[in-house]
Amino acid sequence: MSLKVAIIGSRGYPYVYSGYETFVKELVERLVPKGIEVTVYCHKNLFKEYPDEVNGVKLVYVNTTKGKTTAQLIHSVQSMWHAVRQDYDVILAVNSANGPFGLISKIFRKKTCINVDGLEWLRPKWKGLGGKYFYWASWIATKLYDVIITDSDEMGKHYIKEFNTPSTVIAYGANLRHSTQPELIKKWNLEKDDYYLIVGRLVPDNNADILVREFVKTKTHKKLVIVGDVPYVDEFAMNIKKTQEKDDRVFFTGYVYDQNVLAELYHNCFAYFHGHEFGGTNPTLLKAMAYGCGIMALDTVFSREVLLNGKHGIYFTKEEGNLASIIDEVDSSPEKILSLKEISRERITSHYTWEKITNQYIELFNEMKKA
Repeated sequence: MSLKVAIIGSRGYPYVYSGYETFVKELVERLVPKGIEVTVYCHKNLFKEYPDEVNGVKLVYVNTTKGKTTAQLIHSVQSMWHAVRQDYDVILAVNSANGPFGLISKIFRKKTCINVDGLEWLRPKWKGLGGKYFYWASWIATKLYDVIITDSDEMGKHYIKEFNTPSTVIAYGANLRHSTQPELIKKWNLEKDDYYLIVGRLVPDNNADILVREFVKTKTHKKLVIVGDVPYVDEFAMNIKKTQEKDDRVFFTGYVYDQNVLAELYHNCFAYFHGHEFGGTNPTLLKAMAYGCGIMALDTVFSREVLLNGKHGIYFTKEEGNLASIIDEVDSSPEKILSLKEISRERITSHYTWEKITNQYIELFNEMKKA
């Protein structure tokens, strides 16, 4: 009999919005050809049509509220309630916020695992009650789910230290890509190797404020291109964007939805700045490597794991003047960045391919089914 797997906690398939949805898409499109029956639970309000199946993936549509904070939780609890009454062999939940709903699967004795992602309770965006909820949800997940999945060895260590709970480590993945349309960046008057790049939401835990502040101190003639924004009025983001009024080297593109254009921004940058702080294996960092970027990353245990302790990147700290001095150094002597570009994809090929990640999930699902 084929293995039957349900996935809850994302916005759905093939709806691609952020890291969780990308993860689900990449995983299920590899599971189905291997004979595994996959069902993904979707936010009904995000879809205009409701086919029962797409690309061999079975779909269940669940209504939820429109509230940004509550929509996912209400969707997940309804999805879990539906899933436990089906004949799935394994239920995979994504997002540690769904930790409490493991109680439902435990009562029904359904085998469940949860991908908990990063240290959500430490992120500045979840100050106060939000942070407390994420911490509690992450803790309760370790009591209710059969398997906790972390996406890096370092995140696994955090769960042992914080919750005394071992986890199964399965990283995130990335797809290799090379430049095919470099002319796409000319809409911003950009040239190859003539700019540094930041991609991500303008939120405190991505440290874009520090990256921009340090850049403007430098002597470089290169530009700083920031791709991303926040979909709401926000003082933190507004203050960062004011920088381009004072320094014409700094340029904000806003969101870039065309994936071919975004890819060319990665391919043709001189170096990519990675300021994310609280994740494990960060999808944006992997994409930058898979697209051939030279990486300059905030010095965290997670960056050190992915970048192999400096073999695949240059580290900087939050200390005043640290990144600025490193930028001036690599700007005058670009050999290090150029050498990093030459080997960036090697790290993806050896450790972070979606094929490898998919096989690890299949192995885990089979072990859970037999247990």
